Amino acid sequence: MAHTIEELIPEYIRGLPAYIPGRPIEEVERELKVHAIKLASNENPIGPSPKAVEAVKKAVAESNRYPDGGTHLLRAKLARLHGVAVDQILMGLGSSEIIDLAARILLTRGKTGVTSHGSYAPFSLAIRASGAELVRMPQQEFAFDLRAIADAVVAHPETRIVYLANPNNPTGTAFGVVELQEFLRRVPADVLVVLDEAYIHYADRSHMPDSVQLFREHKNLLILRTFSKVYGLAGLRVGYAIGDTPVLEAMNRLRTPFNLTGVSQAAAIAALDDAEHVNRSIQENAIERARLTKGVSALGLRPVRSHSNFIFIDIGPEAQELCDELLHEGVIVRPLGWMGFPEAMRVSVGVAAENDKLLAVMGRLLGKRAGKSEMASR
Repeated sequence: MAHTIEELIPEYIRGLPAYIPGRPIEEVERELKVHAIKLASNENPIGPSPKAVEAVKKAVAESNRYPDGGTHLLRAKLARLHGVAVDQILMGLGSSEIIDLAARILLTRGKTGVTSHGSYAPFSLAIRASGAELVRMPQQEFAFDLRAIADAVVAHPETRIVYLANPNNPTGTAFGVVELQEFLRRVPADVLVVLDEAYIHYADRSHMPDSVQLFREHKNLLILRTFSKVYGLAGLRVGYAIGDTPVLEAMNRLRTPFNLTGVSQAAAIAALDDAEHVNRSIQENAIERARLTKGVSALGLRPVRSHSNFIFIDIGPEAQELCDELLHEGVIVRPLGWMGFPEAMRVSVGVAAENDKLLAVMGRLLGKRAGKSEMASR
């Protein structure tokens, strides 16, 4: 009996949920006929480094040539930055490609991947897409429960990979060095621990882990970094991993050839030289994050202490409705039902004017709700 192509696709792939990106400004403005601000995708609101912009302009002129397929100059620069060998650096299309590659080299049917509820969706997708069993442990106060995750690894001897995020997306919480050291001591050396540090530059928790130093002690640690956040290059898709050479060699065999364009590589190399832009991005984020947290708290909302460039707000049952109302006012935020938090939203930290607009619109909408509630109670 003949099958359709669809029927031949494995069920574990057909059953995967699609990743839901934040809505672009252009789409919202076209649909709703409003001027919009986007506070949904954790982008750097002050933009890329001017040095990166100039490097892009020069690199475009050579776009008729294939890029450096081995990303040699960029990897060498990153290796010097972190004090590791060049062959301990792997470049990817953002962190996302590397998350997927890590699962592909280790997971098959009968194996297990472990992560947390309420974390970056591609972790779970990568595990499920390999046909492996997905085990997700509950969070404690919107944060990773590393002890519970280590217990799960021990309880599932077929575990081959664990995904962690520090700070975590979408909650903004972070764990410290003591917790991570204890976790790494408990996890077997044949389990790859993928540590996504996309937001590490923004973290201001005391005693944050020195992940590169921990990698020197634990070769089963794979560290992920990205140029999408503090470097302001989200649109160019540049990420990298620091890891043990044999692990990276295996992933390198599976990655897409020429995965980073010449333009992307030029921009990333230039961005690494602009410490002033990075420091400005960190400092302005810290100032506006504190102001935004204070502002939403004054409105009676419950923001979680953030160590990132966004704020997770525990709203209540009306979270999705409030997100929709903000959208129609031209303020794009991130409802989190699809990430396991139906009563929460995530708000990226914007520049001062954007944050002012968010607070003003949100205050007006919440005021209307309070007025309706008061009228209904009479």
